[in-house]
Amino acid sequence: MKPVLWAQFMKDKRNPLLLLLLMAGSILATLLFTGGVHSPTTVAIFSEEQNASSIEKKWEKLLNGDDAFQFIIVDPEQAREDIRAGQLDVAVKLMESDYKLIAAGELPSVAIVQQHVDKVFQREAYGTAISAEDGSSREAFERYLKNAPFQVEVQGIDREETIEYNMTTQLLFAFTFLVSMFIAGFKVNNVMYDKISGVWNRMILSPISKTSMYSSYLLYSFLITMFQICVVLIVFKYGLNYEVGDQLGLVVLIAAFFTFSMISVAMLITGFVKTPEQFLAIYPSLIPIMPLISGAYMMPGTITNPVLLFIADLFPLTHAMDAIMAVIFYNAGLQDVGMSLLVMVLIGIVALGLGINLMERRSQ
Repeated sequence: MKPVLWAQFMKDKRNPLLLLLLMAGSILATLLFTGGVHSPTTVAIFSEEQNASSIEKKWEKLLNGDDAFQFIIVDPEQAREDIRAGQLDVAVKLMESDYKLIAAGELPSVAIVQQHVDKVFQREAYGTAISAEDGSSREAFERYLKNAPFQVEVQGIDREETIEYNMTTQLLFAFTFLVSMFIAGFKVNNVMYDKISGVWNRMILSPISKTSMYSSYLLYSFLITMFQICVVLIVFKYGLNYEVGDQLGLVVLIAAFFTFSMISVAMLITGFVKTPEQFLAIYPSLIPIMPLISGAYMMPGTITNPVLLFIADLFPLTHAMDAIMAVIFYNAGLQDVGMSLLVMVLIGIVALGLGINLMERRSQ
């Protein structure tokens, strides 16, 4: 078993370019579709009034109360030039008690910035009006807001705190698992390459049993796929500050179950083809469909068609994404995701058994 594992490792050692490109591709795709490294959105602010300096300082302090935005004072001409060049999505022109947004188009970020700025200006207008009406100070107004007669409390359905769903985290795992499915399939396809080249027949004549031979190929596929997943998760969690949750060990465990089931699915497809070239023509065409049907690229609940939901349940990706999102956003434990793990194991066992059986029948 060790010689077979070592032989597979030496193949990748001599030509690691494909593996490195796939790993880099999963990272770049996530950064491209989620907006890059997590940092506050920079918004330029400026004023062209006579007392521009005091206006800018006043609103800079008030607007920077949200960690999601970073409002910086810039020169008016520089702000407009950055907008035209596409370096900034939006800038805010400040007045004493009003504002104006300057943007190149109707981007989603513009609406988010407008919502925040409008909230700050309305609050300041209410405070100014109330203070002028009864002569009270702004400190009194702030104390009043903290102990207002009407208090709004937000509570989740099954827990006290509400959950803010982070779509970027879902896309991170969607692209990571997409690439891992390609890596798993390409490594499993080495069985077909070795059978066509005659290496498989020479190994049969050696003391190695068929069980050890299949186990070696599957184990190496599992290890190299898990290596890719772990490297990507570490890069995003500790290098790019993405939200991966506090239970990284459980996330890796779910990824291991998913990897096993996808390797089994790749073995099943291998059982239906006769040459490695046929596998490379069919497998890469099927894999991109799985995230689409499973809803990995969309918010939960987007897909409601019962037929598509039934088909999605046949794919391991659906159960892996559900389990990982539950762990990250709802602090689910091992017992909570146990059913998803069992389903992935069931899919893996059935697909692996059928795939090996088909390959052996064709060989005979």
